[in-house]
Amino acid sequence: MFKKTTIVILGLLPSFVFANEPKDWQLGFQKSASKTMSDIVWFHDYMLLPIITAITAFVLFLLLYTCIRYRASKNKIASTTSHNTLIEVIWTLVPCLILIVMAVPSFKVLYSQDTIPKADVTIKAIGYQWYWGYEYPDENIIFDSYMIDEKDLKENQPRLLSVDNEVFVPVNKVIKVMITANDVLHAWALPSFGVKRDAVPGRINETWFKADRTGVFYGQCSELCGIKHAFMPITVNVVSQDEYEEWLEEAKVKFAKENLNSSKKLVKRIR
Repeated sequence: MFKKTTIVILGLLPSFVFANEPKDWQLGFQKSASKTMSDIVWFHDYMLLPIITAITAFVLFLLLYTCIRYRASKNKIASTTSHNTLIEVIWTLVPCLILIVMAVPSFKVLYSQDTIPKADVTIKAIGYQWYWGYEYPDENIIFDSYMIDEKDLKENQPRLLSVDNEVFVPVNKVIKVMITANDVLHAWALPSFGVKRDAVPGRINETWFKADRTGVFYGQCSELCGIKHAFMPITVNVVSQDEYEEWLEEAKVKFAKENLNSSKKLVKRIR
C-alpha cells in the first residue's frame, strides 16, 4: 500500500491528472480549491462584474446621448447652463451608495483571510533569492524548494512551475502559513486558494487556507525581487490524510539526511 501511495505522492503519474495551473488564453480565475477563493470568485462574478457592466453601459449611453443631442449642427446657439444642483447631488450620492453596497461583502471576504482558525498543520515559508525554503515546525522538517530547470523536466511537468521538493498538506484541514524572507521582499501566492501574502525580512506575516479537493496547485513569487523573480515557483500537493502521514514519515528521513550532509559539507569548508 505504501509503495503505491508513494508513487502517486512523488508525482510519477502524469501531472495533468492533478494539475491546477493557468491555461492558454485564460480570461477568468483558476478553478477554486478553497472557500476563500470561492468567495473571491463570487464577489467578482456576481458583485463587481454586474455593477461595472451596468456603470459602463450607463456612461456610454450618456456619452452617446450627449454627442447626438447637443451636436453643433443642431445647436447653433450654445447653452449657457453652468450647473445643476440636483444632478450634482445625485451623481455624488449614487456612487457612494454603490460603494457601500460593494464594501459589505468585500470586507467580509477580506477579514475572513485575516481571521485564522485553529490550525491543523503549520508551515513556515521563507523567501530567498531565488527559491523558497519551508519548515514544518511541529514535525521538525526543513527543506528548500528549487525550480526544476527546463532541460530536467519530466513529461507533463509544467515549465517554470515545477519544483524539486513540493509542499504536502492534507485535504480539508486548516493550513496555517507563516511567511517571511531572508533578503528582500517576496510574496507567497497561490491563486487556487485565494492566498497572497508579502514575505518581508525581519517580519512574519500569516495566512491560511483549507483545500477542499486533492491535487497539485501552482503559484509563484508575486513581488518583484530581482533578476530571477520569475523563477520562484510554489507547488503545493494536497493529498488525503493517510497519504500525508506517509509523506511525513518519508520526509523526516529524507530531509534529515540531506540537512546532515549539508552540515558536514559546511563544516569541511570552514575547516
